[in-house]
This record gives sequence, structure tokens and C-alpha cells, in this order.
Amino acid sequence: MLYETPALTSKDREVLESIDVMRDELRHQVVRTPMKWTAGLRKTLTANAIAGSNTIEGYKVDSIDVEDLIDGEQEVSASEENKAETMAYQHAMTYIQSLHDAPGFAYSVWWLNAVHWMLQGHHHPRKLAGQFRGHGVWINEPGDPQEAAYVAPDADLLPGLMDELVDWLNDETPGAHVLVRAAMAHLNLVNIHPWSDGNGRMSRSLQTLLIARGGTLAPEFSSIEAWLGKPKNTWEYYKVLGQVGGKEWSPDRDTAPWIRFNLLAYHQQSQSVRHRIERSNRCWIDLTDYAERHGIEERQITALHDAALAGRVRRARYQRAENLSNQQAVRDIRALSEAGLLEAVGNTKSRYYVPGPSFPAEVLEMVRRPVRITDPYEN
Repeated sequence: MLYETPALTSKDREVLESIDVMRDELRHQVVRTPMKWTAGLRKTLTANAIAGSNTIEGYKVDSIDVEDLIDGEQEVSASEENKAETMAYQHAMTYIQSLHDAPGFAYSVWWLNAVHWMLQGHHHPRKLAGQFRGHGVWINEPGDPQEAAYVAPDADLLPGLMDELVDWLNDETPGAHVLVRAAMAHLNLVNIHPWSDGNGRMSRSLQTLLIARGGTLAPEFSSIEAWLGKPKNTWEYYKVLGQVGGKEWSPDRDTAPWIRFNLLAYHQQSQSVRHRIERSNRCWIDLTDYAERHGIEERQITALHDAALAGRVRRARYQRAENLSNQQAVRDIRALSEAGLLEAVGNTKSRYYVPGPSFPAEVLEMVRRPVRITDPYEN
């Protein structure tokens, strides 16, 4: 028996309808926006998801550094351990994102184990990867290693529970909304806790895949992992998992608080993505106007756009984005630096560029202006 999907309250249904409207609007907004404008945003959202999910597990790499690691940069402010965790999660996330429209895809126990290997294989054999644990496991109370916050099912129960979960995942019978199903998949997998390590990230990855395969938005725009990685939300995440999951495997418990928590996450993440798209588009338009007035090449807007939104840009990233030769990219960045639009930071290997003294102040003011994210349950 798995944890069961609860009946939605009228307020839950109202919030869910609002999420659907926002996600549909976002889909149309992304389709209307030139690919060149959204390419960097897609990478940023993926980096935010990776950074957020790893932060929950105690691996801290700034999302800007995650973007650089995705681009192949190694000179970032992170330990080798954190780099390894980031790249493992990035490989798994890239694979998961590629499955959002894969025909004939089906969930299986061995598929889940394979993704777990992608996440945790670099720890094997010290920590078993790609196979279910053969022993009991528990989660400690934060700050108290002597007290168990949750005791997972015995190892001999895992095959039956995982077969039941896979059957449920593959059940195409019309029923719960895809966002609700994704939340329940997360809850059940994290509480079954089938592996020695990496269960949280696997559960969040599974939720992301179910959302992406729902078809409304591209997978980069679907994940709530960045939202979960914010400190106040991480605390609430553990709190509601403890409240709903109980101290041990107890699937007869009320799961309504978990669904409400996830609907809040979906809604606020959609708000955040909408603000990001609007800000990115406004930034590109304003920089285009500035470039036309000051004789800046159109391709150089890409470098300025990255510097404004991410706070910095690397020459190699700009070179790849515009498909330039090394010589041309160096010339372009040098020209922007000499014009005071960019300013170099760091030595040759780790050098990046931030907005310089002549960068249009109104653009920076616009992209740095805080946004207000509302709670749909309080409206």
C-alpha cells in the first residue's frame, strides 16, 4: 500500500486552476519569445534547479557557478566534492529533461536504479549506487544524531513497494491532475527510501519528470527544485514531510498538507519563472535599443544580457552562445571592456566580466528590482 492521493479542497482546486492558467500563459510566452532570448534563461533555470536540490542535501554551489560548470568551466568557487555532486546531478537532470516527450517511455525499477547510478555512481562502492539498500535506514532529527526523525521500511519490503510504485507511475487511467500525481510520486519514493543515499534528489527528479511529461511546459520551466532550495522553503519541506510521512512508513496518514505545500510551490515557482521571462525580455529589448544608439554589434548584446541578468559573463560562454572564433570573441569582449560596459574580474584562467561603469544604469536597475511573490492561499 502506498500513501494515497487526498481529495482536494475547494481552495486547492482554485489554486490548481490558477497554476494551470499561469503555466499555459508561460507556454505561449515562451513560444512567442525568440529562442536566442530564452536560451540563456533555460540554462539558468536548470542551474537554479540543480543548485537548489543539492543545497537541500548540504552541497552548496552558487547557481551562477553551476552554470559555469555546465559550460565546462572548472575555475569556480566550489570544493571538488561539491563540483562532483553538481556535475552528477547535471548529467541526471539533462537525461531526465530529454525524456519529457520520449515516445514509448515507461517507468521501471531498473530505470530508477539507472538514474540513481547517474546521481550516486561516483560514491560507489563506498556507498552502494544503482541498487536497493540491503539494510535498514533512518533519517536523523536535525541537530540530534541520536534521535530518528523517520525510519524507512525494512529492506525486505523494498521489492514489493517499488513494484507497486512503478505500476502506479505507469497507470495511464485518467485520475489526479499531473501536478498532484507528481507530488505523490515524490512523497512515496522519498518515504520508501530504497537507496542508501540520494533518495531526496531522486524523489525530486522523479517529480520533475512527471511534471515535464505532463506536456504544458518545457522541462527547464517545470521544476520546483529551485523553490525548494530556498532556506525558508527547505525548512517547511522537511517539516511537512515529517508531518505527513510520520516517524515510520505509515501510508494510511493524511497527505492533504503535502499536496497543499506542493501547490504553493508550483504556484510561486510559476510566478518566479514568469517574472524571469518578463525581465529577460525587457532587458534584451532595452539593450538592443542601447546598442543601436551606441554602435554596438547585435551579437554583443548576448554578452551584455548575460552580464546584466546573471551578474557576470565569461568569454568562453559568449563564444559558444554566438558560435564565434576565439579571436572574434576576445575582440568583442575587449571592445566592450574598453567602452566601460564590462569590467574584468580575476586572472586569465578564472576571469569573468561584470557590468562596467558605463553599463546602462536603467537596465541594471530594472533587472535588480525585487519582485513580489504572493501566497495563493492567502489571497
